[in-house]
Amino acid sequence: MSKNLLLSLIFLVLVTGSVYLYRNNNIQVIDSSPTPEAPVKTEAVASSSKQYLPYIKEALENTKGTRRVLFFYASWCPTCIPADADFTKNISMLPSDVTVIRVNYNDPDTDAEEKALATKYGITYQHTYVQIDAEGNEVTKWNGGATKELLAKIK
Repeated sequence: MSKNLLLSLIFLVLVTGSVYLYRNNNIQVIDSSPTPEAPVKTEAVASSSKQYLPYIKEALENTKGTRRVLFFYASWCPTCIPADADFTKNISMLPSDVTVIRVNYNDPDTDAEEKALATKYGITYQHTYVQIDAEGNEVTKWNGGATKELLAKIK
C-alpha cells in the first residue's frame, strides 16, 4: 500500500508542477518585425536628451560650441551596454556645455562615416572615448568608464 501511495504522491507533484510551470511560463510572443506603418527604430539613445546623441553628421556639426566626446561603442559589447544605460540615467550630471555622441564602432549597421571617424582617431576597440575640439582635433582619449569617468577625464 505504501508503494502505491508514494507513486500517487509523485504523480500528483509532477502534474501540479507541470501546471504551475505552464501557467507561469506562458509568455506572449510579440512580433516586432518592421512594417511600413512602424519602421525599425535604430536610435537607442534617449531621444529627449540634447547632450547624449547617436552619431549623425548633423549632431557632430551642431554641437561644435560644446565640449564634445565621441563614445565609440558596439551594441554587443558587455561594457558598452551598461555605460550607455549609465549615460541615459545620469544625463543630468553632465555640465550643460558637454555633449556625448555615441558612434557605432563595430556593428553590422556601422556606416562609412562612423568607420571613418574610428580610423581618424585611431580607435582599435569599442568603449573608447575621444574628446574633440570645435575643429575635430583630439583633445584627450581614454578607454572604459561611464558618467563618473567622463566627468573626471574631460578637459
